[in-house]
Amino acid sequence: MATYQDFIQQNEERDGVRFSWNLWPSSRLEATRLVVPVSCLFTPLKERSELPPVQYEPVLCSRANCRAVLNPIQVDFKAKIWACNFCFQRNPFPPTYHGISEVNQPAELMPQFSTIEYIVQRGPPSPLVFLYVVDTCLEEEDLQALRESLQMSLILLPPNALVGLITFGRMVQVHELSCEGIAKSYVFRGTKELNPKQIQEMLGLTKPATPGQQGRPPAPQEETSFSLPSTLRFLQPVHKVDTNLTDLLGELQRDPWPVAQGKRPLRSTGIALSIAVGLLEGTFPNTGARIMLFTGGPPSQGPGMVVGDELKTPIRSWHDIQKDNARHLKKATKVRYSSPLSVSVWKAICVKKYSFNTSLFKQTFQRVFSKENGEFRMAFGGTLEVKTSRELKVSGTIGPCVSLHTKGPCVSEIEMGIGGTTQWKVCSLTPSTTLALYFEIMNQHNAPIPQGGRGAIQFVTQYQHASMQRRIRVTTVARSWADAQSQIQHIESSFDQEASAVLMARLGVFKAESEEGPDVLRWLDRQLIRLCQKFGQFNKDDPNSFRLSESLSLYPQFMFHLRRSPFLQVFNNSPDESSYYRHHFVRQDLTQSLIMIQPILYSYSFYGPPEPVLLDSSSILPDRILLMDTFFQLVIYHGETIAQWRKAGYQDMPEYENFKQLLQAPLDDALEILRLRFPMPRYIDTEHGGSQARFLLSKVNPSQTHNNLYAWGQESGAPILTDDVSLQVFMDHLKKLAVSSSA
Repeated sequence: MATYQDFIQQNEERDGVRFSWNLWPSSRLEATRLVVPVSCLFTPLKERSELPPVQYEPVLCSRANCRAVLNPIQVDFKAKIWACNFCFQRNPFPPTYHGISEVNQPAELMPQFSTIEYIVQRGPPSPLVFLYVVDTCLEEEDLQALRESLQMSLILLPPNALVGLITFGRMVQVHELSCEGIAKSYVFRGTKELNPKQIQEMLGLTKPATPGQQGRPPAPQEETSFSLPSTLRFLQPVHKVDTNLTDLLGELQRDPWPVAQGKRPLRSTGIALSIAVGLLEGTFPNTGARIMLFTGGPPSQGPGMVVGDELKTPIRSWHDIQKDNARHLKKATKVRYSSPLSVSVWKAICVKKYSFNTSLFKQTFQRVFSKENGEFRMAFGGTLEVKTSRELKVSGTIGPCVSLHTKGPCVSEIEMGIGGTTQWKVCSLTPSTTLALYFEIMNQHNAPIPQGGRGAIQFVTQYQHASMQRRIRVTTVARSWADAQSQIQHIESSFDQEASAVLMARLGVFKAESEEGPDVLRWLDRQLIRLCQKFGQFNKDDPNSFRLSESLSLYPQFMFHLRRSPFLQVFNNSPDESSYYRHHFVRQDLTQSLIMIQPILYSYSFYGPPEPVLLDSSSILPDRILLMDTFFQLVIYHGETIAQWRKAGYQDMPEYENFKQLLQAPLDDALEILRLRFPMPRYIDTEHGGSQARFLLSKVNPSQTHNNLYAWGQESGAPILTDDVSLQVFMDHLKKLAVSSSA
């Protein structure tokens, strides 16, 4: 490849991997001195068109504590033997590979197929399971809108998917779907904690199933039909119950328990989720499923409650949490469900909106069931296993996953994120789901890794495809070792500042879950200063001499915007809003993550085509229209002159057709983003002086403020009423600290 940028882009497109460093230091000490750890962003189901899934299963290393998958390595074609590049075990090829040769190789041995996907042939297919958990403590208008959305979703589900319904308010109801003529449900108290076994006994799910019906149905004769256990009264194929379930959803009533004046409705959210998990464990254990929780307010009784029923008692704020005044917090955060199932929480977390009767909720919910080439863009019940060559160990991962507590020789004692394991459960996967993985280099400084070799990492993702097949996707990557003393410039050139910004941001977000906000910011600042001291070119105590190479020049700017982001700043956000922002940040791919850290700003004018401009107050001009994409919002801002012309109605006059086209251009671009983005962003149309202009003003770099407006000496741009420091002040301070001889 001509440049590292080309190399990085090619590897991302092929394997869905972006490393912080693309040359690895040959000892632990030198890796520590690089400040940003050897780490990567990995998108397990990165969409690829070059190689469809192969119809056979992977060949595994025969060593019991390795079991790495055959990958592009050197092979002894004459002896039909391959050597594992993780444990160096020599393995014979299976008989089915008897015809391999240098000119007749299977796909997994070809270098261009470092990522390959296998369809598991053994065992019966697993059904798709969707379990709706619905809050009935809603206003009638809100409940009616939710009824309609749920009924619509039945049309979008595959006919052979299994569907179930649990409703809750003060009590929890599990609805039978197999009965004809009369509705039947099992009712649970919303305050009594139950373990999975108790739930299954109360639902009658503990009766022994007939052979072949324990947990999964036997292999179907046709793809659309299953032989289901008789205990599945609560989960039925959509095509069997769509009419009855549509009617049942249409007849859902508000929670009948009266709510006194000054009181909140009692929501048993925690018990409802516990019952949902217990139900799935008793019917389809070890099978991917999707619990979809639709809730209209905070849990107010039972496990997981965050506030009592007295309206005069406000829901906990960040101030309450920091001052230890959130009385329900510690108990609520200890609530754990027995299975790491996929739980989508609608309206409270995953789609932050105040009513089910909004287009934002309705369109985002429909987008869950979107298809690509006739297949759903979702996968179920995934597990990710990471294998490393001997010089590396896995410190942990940060993303939408839980630990499977799998110990092994490549588990590091130093934990970063969710560590202490080489396997994680990733319940819900989409083509954009991305995990951050962190590694430790093991060799001591006095025994560095010999030059010329390569370190290897293998990612093995097993999941349930939307077609009900079990699949295994294997990605094997390698990077060269470099001596940090003699090749530091090459290591510096291999730095991926975009990936590194996201990887360090994820570490910051992970720390923010358990540490005070100012402490996280100080940690982030120290890391940035150390990186600048390591790679900056400067004369001691001379800030004006400080320079960063092109491969690091944007990194401080990313850190500046990260410090101001809602992922680390909780001011003016509730704990639930902060959770919403962090939830999406730790699961999105690199491109979307960068937009969240540093929003994109486009300018539209009469002077040329739309163009990206600096996220800076100097870009806010009277005769411009700005489109800002923060991932969570799309803001169209009309400058002062444009706003006056629009109010005067010039766009409706034939002689000002060009002005009409100018107004339409950002709308068209925004609609294209709205069409593709999940979750659907909030659309904001505002203008100079408008109240919603704050969404733009809070994101741009305040290079011009009320404090320095007159000193600036020019009239371009708009001053921002803020005491936040600008990027220039931030950089000046960073340079001063980086070059200080006392640092």
